[in-house]
Amino acid sequence: MTPHGKARRHRAERRGRAAETLAAWWLRLHGWRILATRIRTPVGEVDLVARRGRTLAFIEVKARATEADLALAIDRHRLARVAAAANLLAPRYARAADTIRIDVILLAPRRLPHHLPNVWHG
Repeated sequence: MTPHGKARRHRAERRGRAAETLAAWWLRLHGWRILATRIRTPVGEVDLVARRGRTLAFIEVKARATEADLALAIDRHRLARVAAAANLLAPRYARAADTIRIDVILLAPRRLPHHLPNVWHG
């Protein structure tokens, strides 16, 4: 990777972490407890694991410069990777009576976060 490419990747990584931090605070303000952040598995990564009552959510966070770009940020392939990772992680975080779901939080500048619950239906 070129030095320019490394710098670009580093900036993207910082933006991603900032977006995940903002999303975690948004969730907390809405009654969620954050159980884990940035969990990597052999099949994919989950940005946030959160619980509210008996709902356990594996959450993908996407931040883009414009709302139009957000429309392209999530696709079936990306969600399938999150779902595969969630399947591996669920035994670690789930309780017997939990509802388990995949959520997405979309972030754009000067906009409130947009929480999309239960976006994956296998």
